[in-house]
Amino acid sequence: MRGGGGVSRLVAACLVAALGGTTVPGGQAPTAAAYVAAGEWRQWGGPRRNFMSAATGLADAWPEEGPPVRWARRLGLGHSSIVVDQGRLFTLYRPGQESAIQRTWQEQEVVVALDAATGETLWEYRYRSPGEDFGYGAGPHATPLVTRDLVIASGTNKQIHALDKATGTLVWSRDLVRDLGAPPLLERPAVRAGYAASPLAWRDLILVTAGGPGQAVVALRVDDGAVAWRGGDFLVSHTSPVLIDVDGRAQLVAVGGQSVNGLDPDTGAVLWSHPHDTAADMNNSTPIWGDDQVLFLSAAYNNGSRALRLTGEGGVTRVEQLWFTNQFRLMFANAVRLGEYVYGTSGGFGPAFFGALDLGTGQVVWRDRGFGRSSMVYADGKAIVLDERGSLALVRLSPAGLEVAARTELFDTTAWTVPTLVGTVLYARDRAQIVALDLGPQ
Repeated sequence: MRGGGGVSRLVAACLVAALGGTTVPGGQAPTAAAYVAAGEWRQWGGPRRNFMSAATGLADAWPEEGPPVRWARRLGLGHSSIVVDQGRLFTLYRPGQESAIQRTWQEQEVVVALDAATGETLWEYRYRSPGEDFGYGAGPHATPLVTRDLVIASGTNKQIHALDKATGTLVWSRDLVRDLGAPPLLERPAVRAGYAASPLAWRDLILVTAGGPGQAVVALRVDDGAVAWRGGDFLVSHTSPVLIDVDGRAQLVAVGGQSVNGLDPDTGAVLWSHPHDTAADMNNSTPIWGDDQVLFLSAAYNNGSRALRLTGEGGVTRVEQLWFTNQFRLMFANAVRLGEYVYGTSGGFGPAFFGALDLGTGQVVWRDRGFGRSSMVYADGKAIVLDERGSLALVRLSPAGLEVAARTELFDTTAWTVPTLVGTVLYARDRAQIVALDLGPQ
């Protein structure tokens, strides 16, 4: 049951007692060591950037009142998801408030480190960040990356900051607009909400989309932020790049505004390109790569889903489109692949449904209207689904349909941020607060 003030009753009691991030009375918070032992989540999409975790021991059902809340606290605005490293959480937010009657946000963004066991703030780094078109929610939108001893954070205005993960001290920064001449915003959309692509680590490089002639993607040296290479002339999009292996060759997949592209991550050379045009640069959903060398892509905005098979021989990558359908369209939320099926929320600005897509044929095999647009993570044979209305559910997915094992009303405000799972602890946020939930057996 929901409570007032933008917080569900499940979380409200914790916020009353723990506005500063202290633990919930009657509950014992896990130690930092427990989080390290359970695994980490250092980048957008988790260990393999596919929103799947190797965690086990999740409960098969939840109590009627929902899973236990370890801690909950206020946080600012934004859509950045949460990364976890050595007992610490890292994310971004913008100070301000957002409600049905009032929207106020400051012209700054904050990279924040929290104690994973208690939610207490360990450090913050603030920088100036003018607002953009925030009618659909204020930025920041991208998720930080933890690599080596650094947190790499990408802001609304294409500002990249590398911070010492222990102290929050600035190590280097790079403004892609000021320093490299990248366009401030995507070029064709009617709504220009700011930069949303999350950085990616490759060897001693940080790979980011930038935009502009010859620099759709830019590689920065992890030690000092110096430009190592620039590559690609295609229009960029909100989609975060991913790394794949095509017949033993590492490739960077960058989904642009009109196309999907493969680049050499060491040099930036474009290896292949295939059309994937939304007519507005609004390719938002992360592609999914399979061990069968099939790449799944999806977008709304007059586009749809397609499957591409990539094969490599003699230094040349061959791209074969297996199928295309406009019957399954991911607007901004993520999807997961289980075997030969992809599961996610399809729909544009109108009604949306949770569905399953056969990767072999491109056919939608079932639809369920019990969820709005949803993000999710998958582990231990279960999907943890957070829909945009704040409902959190424990779901079993199969080609035969969707089975809801448990459900609770977690948030009252819009929830567009994909949750993070480390061990049996789920970290979720909306545009007002962040909460840690225990999904283990009770």
